[in-house]
Amino acid sequence: MKKILSAIFVSSLLLLLVSCEKEENKIYYEGGTAPMLTASSTVPLVLTGANAANAAIKLSWTNPNYRTTTGISSLDVNYTLQVDTTGSNFTNPRMQEVTISKDLSKTFTVKELNALFGVTKLNLRDGMPHSVELRLKSTTASGAVPLYSNVIKIVVTPYLDVAVPIPTTGELWATGDAFSSGWANPLGNPYDASQKFTKISNTLYELVVTMPGGGNYKILQDNGRWDTQYHMVSGDWQGGVFEKKDSDPGFPGPPTAGTYKITVDFITGKYTVVKQ
Repeated sequence: MKKILSAIFVSSLLLLLVSCEKEENKIYYEGGTAPMLTASSTVPLVLTGANAANAAIKLSWTNPNYRTTTGISSLDVNYTLQVDTTGSNFTNPRMQEVTISKDLSKTFTVKELNALFGVTKLNLRDGMPHSVELRLKSTTASGAVPLYSNVIKIVVTPYLDVAVPIPTTGELWATGDAFSSGWANPLGNPYDASQKFTKISNTLYELVVTMPGGGNYKILQDNGRWDTQYHMVSGDWQGGVFEKKDSDPGFPGPPTAGTYKITVDFITGKYTVVKQ
């Protein structure tokens, strides 16, 4: 009996020693130092398409030097630049994040910086100054232990960056034998109303219209003129790429009759057609 108890005691002691050794071999993060963010300039930035390829701003930051139980970690650090409107405290649903991986600086071109403020991003109105805030978030390679830098404020005036020039008239019509109007241009009553697009924004237009099936059409920004039209570059009746040019081919009509929604997006230069 004593031998059995002795064996159990020895086994338990060995198990405890192994467990302690495993616990001692584990590496834990003990924190780090929040990165310090600096900018090459904080003067107001007026961004223009003419300078799209030029450098707009350079951001630099310090290494957070994450510490572990074995000392300063040599593992990679990931960085994410966060951009938000002033006063939103980086809680804006439209806040933008730019992943920068392991580098300690990032130079943004005018085009890259401007892209953060567009309709599908922070949605800042072009041609007007806006106050925005920048900060850097660092994490370990696994995405753990987030640290946040100081906040830098800048004033920026973005420009409208589109793939296809927007209608100067702010209006769009569709004409062609894909509609009841045929190739009438100008469109008269009632087609000047039934085939006129609804302006959703400066860069997005929609038209819900009945189509007989087949045929082709063009999109006009001036009712009565062909020289300022938009036509398809590539694609099919359901969607594709378009451009502003007095040229063929036209947009193909859907194969079957019905009510369709035509959407043209000037930011992407793409159109879609969906049956309703």
